[in-house]
Amino acid sequence: MSGKVATPIIREIKDNRDELKILEDELLSTADENTQDIIMNYPTVYIHNWPKKHKYEVYVGEANDVFRRTREHYREIKKKDKWQHNIDENPNASLYIIGHELFNKSFTLDVENRLMHYLLSVNSVKRVHNGRANPQNKYYPSEEFETVFGEIWKNLHNKNAELFPDEQEIKDSAIFKASPFHKLTDAQLEARDNILETIDGALKRKTKQIIFVDGEAGTGKTVLNSSTFVELFCKYRNRKNFKCSVVINHVEQVNVYKDITDKLGITEKYGEAVTGASKFLNLHPDDNSVDVVFIDEAHLLFTEGNQGYSGKNQLDDIVKKAKVVVIVFDQNQILRMDQYWESQMIDKYRRKAIEQGNHIELTEQLRIVADEKTLDWIDSVTKNQEIKPIPKTDSHDYEIKIFDSPITLEREIRNKAADAKSRLSRMIANYDWDYVKGKTPSKSNKDSKAVNRMLAYQKGMRSQFKDTWGVYIEDKKWYAPWNYETKRFLPAKEKRATVDQAWAEQKHTIDEVGSTFTIQGFDLNYAGVILGESVTFKDGKIEFNPEETSNKKVNRNRTMEDGTKQCFAKDLLKHELRVLLTRGVNGLYIYACDKDLREALIEASK
Repeated sequence: MSGKVATPIIREIKDNRDELKILEDELLSTADENTQDIIMNYPTVYIHNWPKKHKYEVYVGEANDVFRRTREHYREIKKKDKWQHNIDENPNASLYIIGHELFNKSFTLDVENRLMHYLLSVNSVKRVHNGRANPQNKYYPSEEFETVFGEIWKNLHNKNAELFPDEQEIKDSAIFKASPFHKLTDAQLEARDNILETIDGALKRKTKQIIFVDGEAGTGKTVLNSSTFVELFCKYRNRKNFKCSVVINHVEQVNVYKDITDKLGITEKYGEAVTGASKFLNLHPDDNSVDVVFIDEAHLLFTEGNQGYSGKNQLDDIVKKAKVVVIVFDQNQILRMDQYWESQMIDKYRRKAIEQGNHIELTEQLRIVADEKTLDWIDSVTKNQEIKPIPKTDSHDYEIKIFDSPITLEREIRNKAADAKSRLSRMIANYDWDYVKGKTPSKSNKDSKAVNRMLAYQKGMRSQFKDTWGVYIEDKKWYAPWNYETKRFLPAKEKRATVDQAWAEQKHTIDEVGSTFTIQGFDLNYAGVILGESVTFKDGKIEFNPEETSNKKVNRNRTMEDGTKQCFAKDLLKHELRVLLTRGVNGLYIYACDKDLREALIEASK
């Protein structure tokens, strides 16, 4: 299409029969012909919303006749098990009716789906009373969708900024990025359909099935998982005693999944459906007692006992508990020796999935907005330990910059974070500096050398955070606290405001440095990466130095299945580098402490 797209028509009324009748009479008697036609004769989208316990609950729908459809909803008001019951005699409930001259059935379904996606991601929304998504493929005029939806959201934002916050704020949220309402790629859609079909067949025939999903960082594994998980609950919502769980050994991502299941009513109906591995095993002691379990980031499961787990292999234990197991795995994101996977340990499940026709591989890079040359450069550094010339491309979507000082890197990241379009920009670093969460460093600590170095260089730099652990670079006289350290100094009200936010979403974390474990599985707009001395450059190759890391779970010996003891510290440090360098959606900024590595990167940028 060509020409300017018309402005959407949005009417807001109090959500009751009388106000609906008043609007209908107004459209018939006083509204201009175009407005009357678009609201009364075209397909429309509507949003029921009502405040409950200081937060909103919403229902989004679309209809060919919004007045008939709304009256159908009102007939359900007296039924206490229906969402409509919440708006009965609620004076603060309101209804938004949205129309546009381009609306057809497919267009309104896409608008409905996007509104569900956005509202699920809004912090002030407690519940979205919708179930499955229904995104559309191409239709006339789908090329205008982004423009039209942008105008719709902007107008809604002007009417109620609390319920409809700034669009960029929503897109930066962790729940938005993991939402089950994403429009899936063809590969993700095919994978989801195959998983659902396999689950359906397994539950009917009562056969054990292993589904194995391979995918590197940024290939859409979590979105596939959350979309399939929610779709499955919608499909089996009336199945008695249906049990389905998501397991993930990452506290922040557990919180994101819980946010999704809470807001969609899954927790209320089915109980606790998202947990870490040890808790899942405690909740389900009997074999085959769960219908389906999704294991996101299966590479984070423990492959030997530790303080919180007394078994030998969490994956083996989980597989016993479920009739169908969906395993999502990335070998290149294993960061600890107690999560190290010998090839035969994981290959038995991959081979089983292949035998059953259940192996899925995701290869399309969906996180990093960059061309193939840029992606190849990141791969060459993180996989081949080679530094090629940084490609100069015509694309303005992605930027790689090398810095000769952490001070200038921090300044650039702060500038990016101050821009609404890139506010999710943060500094992150490999684990080369000591960290004891919430503990004040003092000379009585065991690592007195680390304490003295930090105390020596914090003075005059970040005095307000003087009692925190952090990243300190001696020759540059630069210091910043580790993640979660500055939160201890926030006023109580600001602390409470961060409860439902991932680390990078919290505004005060611009003063901190995120660790590999904090940022793993999450996105940043621009990632300011500080590389400590465990990553160096020698004889034309990147090298890894385990003696320089502060991660004690990297350097431990590992007792292998054959009884031998081995150490894979260099492999784990290599994985750590890849995790850090694949966090930025729009850019990667690097400062290397090792002089030779820094000079090699600067030379590559010329």
